[in-house]
Amino acid sequence: MTILESIIIAIVEGLTEFLPVSSTGHMILAEGLMRMENTEYLRAFTVMIQFGAILSVVMLYLERFLPWRNQPIGGNYGLSGWSLYGLMIIGCIPAGVLGLLLEEYIDQLLGNLWVVIAMLFVGGLVMIYMDRRFTNKTPRTVTPRRAFTVGLFQCLAMIPGVSRSMATIFGGMQQGLTRRQAAEFSFFLAIPTMFGATLLKAYKLYKSSGIDVFSENWQTLLIGNVVAFLVALAAIKLFIGIVTKYGFRVFGYYRIVIAIVFAILMLMGVPIHLS
Repeated sequence: MTILESIIIAIVEGLTEFLPVSSTGHMILAEGLMRMENTEYLRAFTVMIQFGAILSVVMLYLERFLPWRNQPIGGNYGLSGWSLYGLMIIGCIPAGVLGLLLEEYIDQLLGNLWVVIAMLFVGGLVMIYMDRRFTNKTPRTVTPRRAFTVGLFQCLAMIPGVSRSMATIFGGMQQGLTRRQAAEFSFFLAIPTMFGATLLKAYKLYKSSGIDVFSENWQTLLIGNVVAFLVALAAIKLFIGIVTKYGFRVFGYYRIVIAIVFAILMLMGVPIHLS
């Protein structure tokens, strides 16, 4: 992997990780356009640079993570202090268990562009439906039961192209949370889920390739995480503004359009695939 390739993939990750458009799907499409080799390191890289993205959430919402903010101060409704830590742990349990059981199968799906395109299209329809169906504007406390239910929805994101953000936001709104609450809890739930996935992927890469793979690729890993962090900072702020003003339907339309565009390109024989 070249430095330029790592920067491009990291920009895509930072822009799309917290938007309900599937960061993994977009990274796979970007890798396909660049005709990158579908190596074990490339698959690990797309996971490990998520660490930079989740650091942006910690920085933007640092006050929420302070332990003494345990009460729903300022309208946080449980999403602050020790309560937030507990809810994050509960919410990531389903994906953690299922991810360990299905890791090899998930890796096989990562190279299938048609799966990504199909899920982008279907997810777009879901986003439009969700925006019309769930319109609650009264904040509710995020209880452990609601957190666990959102965690179950998060498991859907193991299919490339579904979008972890979309799945968790959909789960949150199905549980009666407002758009902003659902989006913010989706951000917070990403921290333990993606941190665990990063550690697991790094360990698997070490077991199969040894320490040399990290010493040989430390530059792309470092640059990828830094770029993903900086881009995600801006993307989160933009996302909250769009959701608050326009809702989620704009992302649904975007998913449908990009799925159709890439499907047409594939059918026309344009070389979009991993080597």
